[in-house]
Amino acid sequence: MLVTFGLLVLMVLPSVIGIVRDRRIDRQLREAEEGRGPGKETRTPRKTQKSSDRSTVPSTATWYAEGRRSKKLVNS
Repeated sequence: MLVTFGLLVLMVLPSVIGIVRDRRIDRQLREAEEGRGPGKETRTPRKTQKSSDRSTVPSTATWYAEGRRSKKLVNS
């Protein structure tokens, strides 16, 4: 029975470690999103970015996808 319990612990342990790690990362992301670091208590207001403020240069993935689409249209 002790061996079975030990195997159960060994099988569950990686999942528990992963869950704890994910929660810690989520907490850190939430703190960063709120504009405060791990030790900061105050929140500084930030200007929200509008979609019109973003760069209009396509990403590398877009260039790759466009090239693939045009090749498919030519070949068919």
